[in-house]
Formats: sequence, C-alpha cells, structure tokens
Amino acid sequence: MPRFARLDSPGVLQHVIVRGNEKKRIFLDNQDRRRFLDRLSQLLDDTETLCYAWSLIPNHFHLLLLPTRFKLAVLMRRLLTGYAVTFNLIHHRTGHLFQNRYKSIVCDKDSYLLELVRYIHLNPIRAGLVKTLEELDRYRWSGHSVLMGNRKFEGQEVGEVLGYLDQGLTRARQRYRRFVAEGIEVGHREDLVGAGRRGRRGKNGVEGNQPTDPRILGDKRFSDGILSNRPLREKARVLFPLSDLIQKASLVLGIESEMVRRASKSRSLAEARGMICYVAIRELGYSGIEIGRELNLGSAGVSRASKRAESVFRENPEIKRSILSEIGK
Repeated sequence: MPRFARLDSPGVLQHVIVRGNEKKRIFLDNQDRRRFLDRLSQLLDDTETLCYAWSLIPNHFHLLLLPTRFKLAVLMRRLLTGYAVTFNLIHHRTGHLFQNRYKSIVCDKDSYLLELVRYIHLNPIRAGLVKTLEELDRYRWSGHSVLMGNRKFEGQEVGEVLGYLDQGLTRARQRYRRFVAEGIEVGHREDLVGAGRRGRRGKNGVEGNQPTDPRILGDKRFSDGILSNRPLREKARVLFPLSDLIQKASLVLGIESEMVRRASKSRSLAEARGMICYVAIRELGYSGIEIGRELNLGSAGVSRASKRAESVFRENPEIKRSILSEIGK
C-alpha cells in the first residue's frame, strides 16, 4: 500500500498517534510520563500550538492539536527527538524508540472536536489501565482529569472544549462527563483513527458526502478544501482582516480602537487585547506574530493574553457572542 504524504498546515485540527517501535513500551515509569508532558507543555507554548486532548498509553500516545503558527511537524520533530534521546540515555538503550512516522489525521474541528476529545480521553479504559469512569476522572495520564478540574496541564484548552457544552463551568463539566460516559460502550472507532473507509470509492474518489482519504476526517467540502491547499482558516483571514476585527471588537467593548494598540496597565484594556487575541487565533486562524504586529505585543504575550480571555468569556459569554456576531461568525 502506498504511503501518502502528510497534510500539514497551520490552522487545522490534527489527531496525532505515535506508537513505539515494534509495539514496545515508550513509557516505562511515571518519571518518563512526567518528562514527556513537561516537554510537550513547553513546546505547546513555544510553537503556539493548541492542545484539546491527550492520552498516554504504555506503548503509544494520542494528541489532539491545532497549530496556529508553525506546521505540526515543527512541534512533533522536537517532541519526539528530544524525548527519545533522553529516554535512551536514562534507560541505557540504543536504536529507534518510535515507529518511523507518526500518524496525523486532519479533522474538521466544527464536526469532530468533541467526538475526538471523548475518544482520546477514553483510551485508558479501552486499554485496561483504568476500569471505571470514576477512576478515569482522576487518572493523571489523560487530559480527561484536567477537563474535570482534578488535575492541571499547562497548555490544554479547557475553556474552549467545555464552552461547546455550556457557558457555565459546573454544568459544562456535568454534560461533558455524561458525554464521555455514553462513549464507553461505543469502543474502538476505526473512522477516528483513519483506519476505516468512510464510504466506497466512486468516480471522484468519494461517494455521497464522505471522503475516503485516510488522512482526512470531515465531509467532502472540508476534504476538497484541504486537498486543494486552501485551508479554511486562510479563507477566514482574507474575509476578515485583523484591523477590522480590532475595530469591531473595540466597538462592542466601548473603547477606542487605537487604545488597544498601546501599552497600558489598565485592566480593561488588557482584557480587551486578550479578547481580540483569542478571537483572532481561535476563529480566524492568525498567528501570534501577526497579531503581535497589530497590537504591539510579543508572540508569547499574545498567547498569554488569549488564555486570560478564556475566563473572561466564560464569565461573560454575551461579550464573545457580540464580537462573533460583529464579524459574521
């Protein structure tokens, strides 16, 4: 079977699966897992990559990532190479730790985000590492416990995932947990790992509205956009420039648009800049550097401002709705 080239473009959600060479263990103890997560957390910040779900199994791991500035390959190369070198040194071994290529599936975020979060976070139950949902709630090597508020992992996008379910944090967690519980009986999903064909191949490679390309999880419109090198985020950026976003958001927030471009210790202006950063990254797919040029912030400052905006939007969801309405989303 021919090996397809990876589809890798910033602004597109990707389900990543990495397996140990010859199905061997890549995590021998909790220290290995901690070192891996510390490295991942740092790289998420360095590369401005969003992480929605993760799960560590002894001989493989899953990540659900959305790169916003660099291609996914930049993070994965540094993550896998750095971890493998350290692992080999500590455990006195040589040779390849991982299979030759990691697997990445580009996904339609609007249609599959919650399904993928649930599927990835249920891996410890499917693998027999924990037996019940109650155990999973506090299991430290899956992002499920982070979404439940029982553990922390710097870099995981908690607010956005829970925001799909409810604007209130408590209700969102309750609904998320029920959603996960419903998935326990479903078991393994071939379609979510690119192994199942979502339809029979027709004249144009698809039948109905489902692509057969194992690298893509989404409908024909999404698949065509990816394969023609026209990522959806690029369309959004062309249709809505950053300068227009700043003007519209400033109007909603009742401030002068030029004020958010100036350095200030004002809490209200800092919150406004954060909300603009959040929408620019999450909804329009801009990179931290591009936003920083408009708001006179460094890329790290843009990332921090965007994360702070999560709590603002959680407490005041009507503000987010108003801004999105102004930009036609």
